[in-house]
Amino acid sequence: MADDSMGTEPIKGPASYFPSIEKTYGKKMSHWFALVATRKGAKHAETVAWLKKEHGLGHGHANAIVAHCKSADKG
Repeated sequence: MADDSMGTEPIKGPASYFPSIEKTYGKKMSHWFALVATRKGAKHAETVAWLKKEHGLGHGHANAIVAHCKSADKG
């Protein structure tokens, strides 16, 4: 375990993109999660493509949102 004087580990995985997504697009993550929730049954790549085309997200940001939502659905 890394020594962290602040008592928190750095954010890893898809969530590490969230601050940048909120800053870049001006919407809270709850907005993006709600949009993805409307796409139940769609494949990962289809939802990423939809976020890029319909909402103007970059590939990395769209992929991070979808990956987070898909992993949350499994838990």
